[in-house]
Amino acid sequence: MTKIVMLFFTAMACIQVIRPLGWPGLKTRQDAWKLAVGGMVIAFLLVAITSGFKSNVS
Repeated sequence: MTKIVMLFFTAMACIQVIRPLGWPGLKTRQDAWKLAVGGMVIAFLLVAITSGFKSNVS
């Protein structure tokens, strides 16, 4: 799941650099870093959540 999320956000950041998406907060090409940071945060949360479930299983 984390690989899919990172691939999605990487693709969105590449599209943002080529042609800005025009979404709120993503008006210029320099806003691609926001997508990269968002992808890393979501991936970190997914890893933390899944590792929490795995540690409880005996």
